[in-house]
Amino acid sequence: MTTCSLGRAWGRVVLLGVCTALLLASGAAAQPALGPAAKPQPGIDVQDYDFDLVLSDTTDRIRGAATVHLRVTTDTLSAVRLDLIGPPASGGTGMRVTEVTEDGRDVSFDHRDDRLHIRPRSGLQAGQTRTFEVRYGGVPADGLIIGTNRHGDRTFFGDNWPNRARHWLPVVDHLADKATVEFRVTAPAQYEVVSNGALVQDSTAGDRRITHWRTDVPLPPKVIVIGVADFAVDTVATVDGVPVQSWVYPEDRTAGFRDLGQAPPILRFFEENLGPYPYEKLANVQSTTRYGGMENASAIFYSEEAVADGEDDTSLLAHEIAHQWYGNTVTEADWPHLWLSEGVATYLTGLYLEHAQGPDRLAQYMRDARQSVVRFHEQNPETPLVDTTYTDPNELLTANPYQKGAWVLHMLRQEVGTDTFWDGMRAYYDRYRNRNASTADFRRVMEDVSGQALGWFFAQWTRRAGHPVVEGTWRYDEAAGACAVTLRQVQEGAPFRVPVTVSLSGTGGQTTTLSLNSRSHTAQVDCPEAPTSVTLDPETEVLAEWSMERE
Repeated sequence: MTTCSLGRAWGRVVLLGVCTALLLASGAAAQPALGPAAKPQPGIDVQDYDFDLVLSDTTDRIRGAATVHLRVTTDTLSAVRLDLIGPPASGGTGMRVTEVTEDGRDVSFDHRDDRLHIRPRSGLQAGQTRTFEVRYGGVPADGLIIGTNRHGDRTFFGDNWPNRARHWLPVVDHLADKATVEFRVTAPAQYEVVSNGALVQDSTAGDRRITHWRTDVPLPPKVIVIGVADFAVDTVATVDGVPVQSWVYPEDRTAGFRDLGQAPPILRFFEENLGPYPYEKLANVQSTTRYGGMENASAIFYSEEAVADGEDDTSLLAHEIAHQWYGNTVTEADWPHLWLSEGVATYLTGLYLEHAQGPDRLAQYMRDARQSVVRFHEQNPETPLVDTTYTDPNELLTANPYQKGAWVLHMLRQEVGTDTFWDGMRAYYDRYRNRNASTADFRRVMEDVSGQALGWFFAQWTRRAGHPVVEGTWRYDEAAGACAVTLRQVQEGAPFRVPVTVSLSGTGGQTTTLSLNSRSHTAQVDCPEAPTSVTLDPETEVLAEWSMERE
């Protein structure tokens, strides 16, 4: 997911957290806080959702039937709990459940405090697979955004991140409970419908259109969506059997097709380096999402303005396409590990830019990222990368999981080597494909692949707040033919363990790497002649603030 833009150097992969108080790239209103993101109900594992939705042009009220297939993993349950935002006592927006059945028979239920409690006739026993059908309806306050697009035309777009699916779908609304999903959408005949997975059916009957999409890849609720609008659709290419599509408003056809048509080489790059694309198609969709881009599985939504502005959105597409591997298929175990989604997508964007435009492009990208991390740390000096102090997942949309997460991966690549880094990313994907993973899981994979003990690295960069602030001085000793280089870590707290590359200009381009593991370190560097300048970290390899002066 990408949010707001601070300039074209990032191609909109500059994020809401960096902009702190700025709202949304699409200009939508700020999302309401849902409070703490509850854990999934212990003992329940949803296997599949089948949603049947009816949409209308005469009302924002939707009608839904959700068939929920789940597995029971404990004998201690008396009820099944699903998340579903209900209407307040005074009425208004929200979903109202009218019936719950199992095998065609009514089942007792209680819908209160935005949770649906289902109490089946027979007891819940470990090992059972149970199927419940929930019939409901109402006007969603959020999650399914019903309104008009930039051209004044009516649209319906799912926008679930982080835990807003519960506004319009009865689900276990947490990223740790993944399930396959299908949508059957009945809508006015003039609309096209896009969703996750493969198209099963698309037919019209009179003034109604019925569209059926299904994916057999388990997904977290944050990335299951529908998009319903008047679309122009273009199949740009087929990459290794995967159709790559662009869905844009007809009025934005020219700019939209040109912008979204950049997807095929990005997809090829990630397939070559990470493994086969995990879904049935890749649809890039102009939408009313409040984010610059939202990585919905196989149906990525981009803000309508981003797609139509005629600017190059290579970075935006790369970020959201990278999420199809990390964030969607391999999903973070819980919100504090968001960097395994957003940081990975941010860094993989940089690696694509390096591939397409050269190493200088990646260096500039990482310098911009470093500035964002420094600014965030100045205002939040106690916040580590893996932050467990949040109350609402939206609070985690900061430079930490995005740009600092990218920097951790960049330094990990330096630590283990580029080839080993890619091997580790592929191994991580293979081991946790269609599952959830934590920072500790990622560390273990990288240790297995590299043969290195990386506990110190992950402790330093993911659990500790801040970064090194290094002040250096140097002096030239003509008699000794050497330069004395002194480095000092002046940040608060214990010193970091970092390699520091020192570049001496005017001496044949000499560079040397020093290990800075203490508060201060002085080293003698051969200098056949006095350098014109001395630079720290010339290749942009370490997350630190640098300064160097001559004594």
